[in-house]
Amino acid sequence: MKTSKVLNVLWDYFLMSVGTLIFVMAWTSFLQPNNLASGGLTGLSTILDYATQGMIPMDVTYALLNVLLLVAGFLFLGRAFGFKTIYVIALSSLLFWLLPEYFPNLEVVDPELDKIMVVLIGGAMESVGIGIILLRGGSTGGTDIVAMILNKYWPISPGKVYLYSDVFIVASLLLIPAENGGGLVNMIYAYVVMLTFSFGVDYVLLGNKSSVQLLVFSKKYKEIADHIIYDVQRGVTALQSVGWYSQQESKVLLIILRKYQMNEVINEIKRIDKDAFVSVSSANSVYGEGFEEIKTGLSIKKKKLNNKSEIEQ
Repeated sequence: MKTSKVLNVLWDYFLMSVGTLIFVMAWTSFLQPNNLASGGLTGLSTILDYATQGMIPMDVTYALLNVLLLVAGFLFLGRAFGFKTIYVIALSSLLFWLLPEYFPNLEVVDPELDKIMVVLIGGAMESVGIGIILLRGGSTGGTDIVAMILNKYWPISPGKVYLYSDVFIVASLLLIPAENGGGLVNMIYAYVVMLTFSFGVDYVLLGNKSSVQLLVFSKKYKEIADHIIYDVQRGVTALQSVGWYSQQESKVLLIILRKYQMNEVINEIKRIDKDAFVSVSSANSVYGEGFEEIKTGLSIKKKKLNNKSEIEQ
C-alpha cells in the first residue's frame, strides 16, 4: 500500500516535471525570443523585463512574486498543493535561467516564420504544460493559485480566471515602447497568446470531465442497464415510453457518462443488442455524486459550517 502511494507521488512529480519543461520551453523557445508577452505572473515578469531592458530579469521577478501567493495556496488548497507548487516554481525558475544560457539553439527566431504561428505554438505549449501540472495537483504559482482557489469554491473554470485577469496585464504593453516588446501590435499578439492559452488549458483540464447523455431504446434494456450499473458503475434511469406506431410500452434508459467512457459503452450496447437505438447529446454541466460538486462560494460554505457547529452544540 505504501509502495503504491510512493509510486503515485513520484509519478505526479515526474509528470509535473514534464509539464514544467513544456511550459518553460513555450516561453524560452517561442515567446521570449520574439519579444512576445502574455498574461499571468509569467507575462507580468516578461513585461517588466522588457520595460527595464533586462535590468529586472524575468526569472528573478517570477521567483520573488510567487512567494506572496504561496501562503494562500497552503491555506486554501492544502499542503500537498503547496509543496508541489514550490517544486514547480523552483524547477521552472531554474529552467528559465538554464535553457537560454546553455541551450540557445532551442530558441526559435526565424524571420521567415510567420509570427502568428509562433504565437499559436507558444500559447498552445504553455496551456499543455500548465494543464499537466494542474491535473497532477500542482501549479506554477501566481495566477494559477488564484485560479485554483476560485475554481475550488466557485463554478468558474481556470481558463476564464486567466482570461479575465490577463486582460489588464496584457493591456499594460501599451505603456512600453515597441522596440522593448510593447506597443499595440505586440499587445494584439499577446492577446492571441492569452486566448490560445486560456481555451487550451480549459480543454486539457476539462477534457476528461466532459459528460454526455445517452438515451437508449432497446428491447434488452434490463441487460444493458445491469451492465451500466455493475460494470461501468454509472447510474441508469429507466423512463416509461410508448412506441406511437406500435403502441407498445417499453423502457428508455437515460445514462450520463464521462465522454471518455462513451465509445466503450456504445460498443457494449451494440454487442448486447445490435438493433438498439442510441441517442447521444452533450451535457455541459453535471452535478452530483460521481460528477461535479455544486460550488456556491466561500461565504455559503462558512455559513453551512457555522450552522452545523450550532446544531452539534
